[in-house]
Amino acid sequence: MAGPVPQTDRVPVGVDPTRASIARVYDAFLNGKDNYEIDREVLRGVQRAAPEAQELATENRGFLIRVCRFIATQTGVHQYLDCGSGLPTAENVHQAVQRVDPDSRVVYVDNDPVVLAHGRALLEENENTHFVSADIFKPKEILENEIVRKHIDFTEPLAFFQLGTLHHYEGPNEEPAQIMREYIDALPSGSYVAISHFLDPENEHSSIARKMEDVFRHSPMGSGTFRTKAEIEALFDGLEMIDPGVTLCADWWQDGPRLKPLNQVQYCIAGGVGRKP
Repeated sequence: MAGPVPQTDRVPVGVDPTRASIARVYDAFLNGKDNYEIDREVLRGVQRAAPEAQELATENRGFLIRVCRFIATQTGVHQYLDCGSGLPTAENVHQAVQRVDPDSRVVYVDNDPVVLAHGRALLEENENTHFVSADIFKPKEILENEIVRKHIDFTEPLAFFQLGTLHHYEGPNEEPAQIMREYIDALPSGSYVAISHFLDPENEHSSIARKMEDVFRHSPMGSGTFRTKAEIEALFDGLEMIDPGVTLCADWWQDGPRLKPLNQVQYCIAGGVGRKP
């Protein structure tokens, strides 16, 4: 279990330190500094259900970095739309892809006040990196956004990311697939879609997944749904999946041979990448 995370000294305008924020909770899971006691309360609650709970965030971040490297080196895509960027960490999308291709354009989208307050200046590091404040669960709002349209050319393939986001959508279970269908329909042929999501592995680790889900959904954060592999695969409807399809984040083109077994939490987050024909 991680030690205490230092509380941010000043509370930016529009940020409520008495209500947990998804971005700040993830920051706490990654041992960041832009979080408050209410966010660390969520972390501790999930750790009580599963001591290795922070693996949810670290596996998601590792998957993001490997996906960025894959797209930047293998696909010829030079533009990225990252929905739910969250707070900056040591390795962000623009850093991962611009290391390979400095001319790659990245547009981040988030509407969390803490991301607007702390993250925007750190994410907009250069002329090819931009930030949009909008609701990622409202595709029309994103797709018609003036800044998105200025920097993303929808006549050319792009990489579209929903990483660690859709499990925080609170609504009917079928709606995340409907949201993704609207996005996918708007993407040009040859575009790539990457999604990571909390997983109910439907095996001996399911009880841990459901314990963590219960803590997330009844915590001050209020969201965190663990879906089955089939439910996650439905989010990619109409896409050609890149091998190995939807799989554990830990198993998606891992860096090097595995020398130690996965822990129970690593079995509870999955991801995949699909290509639009």
